[in-house]
Amino acid sequence: MSKKLKVGLVGVGNISGVHMPAWLSMEDVEVAAICDIRPEQMEKYPDLPHFEDFKDMLDKTDMDVLDICLPTPFHVDYACMAMEKGIHVITEKPISLKKEDVARAFDTAKKNNVNFMVAQCLRWWPEYEMVRHYYESGEYGKLLSAHMWRLGNIPKWSWDNWMQDEKRSGFIPYDLHIHDLDFMVYAFGAPKDCQLRRARRPDQDYLTADYDFGDFFISCESAWYKGGYPFQSGFRFQFENALVTNEKGEGFKVYLGDGTVCKPLDNTAGIVDAVGVPSSNAYANEIRYFADCVKAGIMQDKVKPEQLETVIDILNRF
Repeated sequence: MSKKLKVGLVGVGNISGVHMPAWLSMEDVEVAAICDIRPEQMEKYPDLPHFEDFKDMLDKTDMDVLDICLPTPFHVDYACMAMEKGIHVITEKPISLKKEDVARAFDTAKKNNVNFMVAQCLRWWPEYEMVRHYYESGEYGKLLSAHMWRLGNIPKWSWDNWMQDEKRSGFIPYDLHIHDLDFMVYAFGAPKDCQLRRARRPDQDYLTADYDFGDFFISCESAWYKGGYPFQSGFRFQFENALVTNEKGEGFKVYLGDGTVCKPLDNTAGIVDAVGVPSSNAYANEIRYFADCVKAGIMQDKVKPEQLETVIDILNRF
């Protein structure tokens, strides 16, 4: 595919603010149309065709790729509508709160010979990719333990307050904890066992989880606190010969046994915008990867359906 890739985006809300700059920066891509039921959301892109009805956009727009940035309950239905028209689809996480939707989406993609991918962004986050590299290479010996966290306050900015409706959003397991769990399943496989604790209220949600991988364990915490606690995320991975960390204000560091501290990445970890989206090029990386798969005519294999099903199985235990 040598011509420009034509992309449509539906859902011009918060997360589209990191998707759109990525698409617009790519010289081999043309954003063909955007769609949102709120016309004021699209005013920031006056030069693009605007649609307020998704089916209308599908019928009237020539597109190769659809990017879905909608609330979770719409992801798979909208993806399948597009894929049945031969359109490749990338959708924001989570794919769904229901395990059966994984097979529905990937089966539809296979039937129509198109690409489908869930944008689980930590798989492209440089700091997390380095941890996976250290684990697979054994550069610092065996992994012994880890702690991961993703903490903030309950989101009160979502359309129709859908994030505060547990039946639609899944609350903290599907908003924040899913990132760390998805990375674990991607990097280390399915855990052998897990111990879960949760303090859930309508106006706040907190969980801890301890995952047993046999030779090592990982403890996690995720929170929507009631007050205005500022968003932060990070990790500490303890290897036999190094402590690998990514902490607010410190960035990505490797602490060696001889007292040496290394900074393998030049990053801005810990800096967040007004709604708590960490600064990184991971969003652009995942979108570039998907676009390259579409242009090359190959199926993406970075986000596998069985991994998504494993994550949903665990999250639905909370």
